Amino acid sequence: MHRPIFGHSFAVLVAPILLSVLAFYFLNKKKASARRNEADADSGAPASMTTPTEANSGGSSSLPTETNNGASGPSPTETNSGASTGNCYEVFLSFRGPDTRHGFADHLYHGLLRVGICAFRDDDELCQGEDIEPTLTAAITNSKILIPIFSESYGTSSWCLDELVEIMERRNNSGQVVLPLFYKVKPSDVGRQAGSFGKLFHEREGRLRERSSQDLANLEKWKQALLQVSKVKGYEVHGSEVELVKLVVQRVLRELKKNFELVISENLVGIEIHVKKVTEFLDNTSQATLFVGINGMGGIGKTTLAKAIYNKLSNQFEYRSFIADIRESWKKGVHQLQKQLIGDILQQDIEICDENEGTNIISSRLKDKKVLVVLDDVDNVNQVKRLTGNHDWFSSRSRIIITTRDERIFKGAQVDYKYDLKEMDSAQSLILFSKHAFLMDSPPKEFGDLTREVVSITGGLPLCLEVFGSLFYGKESTEWRDMIKKLEKIPRKEVQERLRISYEALDDGQKQIFLDIACFFIDTDKRIASYMWEACKFFPKVNIEELRFMSLIKIEDDRWLRMHDHLRDLGRTIVRENYERQPWKHSRLWDSDEALKVLKANKVTIYLLFFS
Repeated sequence: MHRPIFGHSFAVLVAPILLSVLAFYFLNKKKASARRNEADADSGAPASMTTPTEANSGGSSSLPTETNNGASGPSPTETNSGASTGNCYEVFLSFRGPDTRHGFADHLYHGLLRVGICAFRDDDELCQGEDIEPTLTAAITNSKILIPIFSESYGTSSWCLDELVEIMERRNNSGQVVLPLFYKVKPSDVGRQAGSFGKLFHEREGRLRERSSQDLANLEKWKQALLQVSKVKGYEVHGSEVELVKLVVQRVLRELKKNFELVISENLVGIEIHVKKVTEFLDNTSQATLFVGINGMGGIGKTTLAKAIYNKLSNQFEYRSFIADIRESWKKGVHQLQKQLIGDILQQDIEICDENEGTNIISSRLKDKKVLVVLDDVDNVNQVKRLTGNHDWFSSRSRIIITTRDERIFKGAQVDYKYDLKEMDSAQSLILFSKHAFLMDSPPKEFGDLTREVVSITGGLPLCLEVFGSLFYGKESTEWRDMIKKLEKIPRKEVQERLRISYEALDDGQKQIFLDIACFFIDTDKRIASYMWEACKFFPKVNIEELRFMSLIKIEDDRWLRMHDHLRDLGRTIVRENYERQPWKHSRLWDSDEALKVLKANKVTIYLLFFS
């Protein structure tokens, strides 16, 4: 019997593909209009190098406090220097093309990219017109660190000098970090326009003095900016360029502070002591590679702890990777996770045919890399073997962190240190629950006893404390008592069934969005999925925010949809229940093999509905 799929069930097979394509097209169409072309730079390593010396000029660049939540994650890709808004950049490079474009500036640019720093690379050879175009102004304004690279002919370019004026204004007015590099010129020569730098600058000055008064006004601004920047502590490039690139990259990492921090909840309670205990072992002075295992039941906070440790240690590692939710991701193929690990560390998109090839690449090409790797939610020792192997796969002082619900994995993984994460105590549980239920650290007096009842039911499980706290928020005491009775009927170990109470409290549109995210849209840009939800009249803007407030989903960087694996499993269980062995009766099919079987069995007729 054919079962038509239409209306909301359009999401079953076609929506994720169709909507992703449409969204990708429209989003990129917007970006394309603001781009200007730039030739890709050669990424080869420099051939000859010498030793760097730090410029001893007075002054120092200020260091702003960074609050950017990284990402987890994302492997950077080379970006054209003319991206429309400039707001995705962390570093702005200003240099004179003929002097350094195919040399030092190019090596520095790619050195930054390799560690995941998004850099804007300007080249005055590619620029036209008299004024700094809005693209460059936006890039300077939004970049956290501004790096002018002074070479002999830097002062002959009006474009470079205008950029420098803007750079120094940003330093003086906004506290942005300026890190000047003096390429085969002295800082004092730049400031006083002396030496070979001054000779070329004055030749340019002579020509400008024959022109308008505006040119003379510009000259004064340029000289003032050159004098100011010469007093900022930076680096002189006379020695080994490859060593200096490493030095500058590490300096930038320290200045940024973010260091690609993974997003974690702001309402953490009691995690500091766990981070301290694990990092005390990881900070061991031993030169050996160390494997550390974090064990605990689902929803206990293993992933959050691993993220916090990763954020704390990432400063110390040029090469790092956080591979999330391996238990689920493993189903898509071992080589896909191997590709992610290699891509994160080498910053290269390497095609891998099968898991054996991936294993060989990791064990051979990463041998000389000091890495920080987190394998999150491992449920099979083979996952560790295929991704991080053993202690000699990486350079000395590498750190591998494994989280799992099954501590038996640690023996086969040759873990050096095991940390057993326990439930939160009653005091910590009360604080965490209150943060979500009352938006403060303790309950109002009239809710004190009811709060302690709920907290005791959660068993100190952070996920339940968050979800139930959000569920009870704004409810009257009579509603509290009714929900407490429901919770008490469910055995403490049945975490998923307890979480289901929050799902049942949603309205129909919220339930549909929750199930769609659980089945299709985890780690997806919310804008892509919202096109479908808008068409289905599910009011995504309001309902996504409601799901977030209910702690059933998280939104990272105001964009990416995230969901705890317990909640994901709950959603998929709801979709499958009553028809476990009859997938054609499910409202959603997310497993490609399962969907293919249904189509081959001719159980489903798909109608594509296009909404105007």
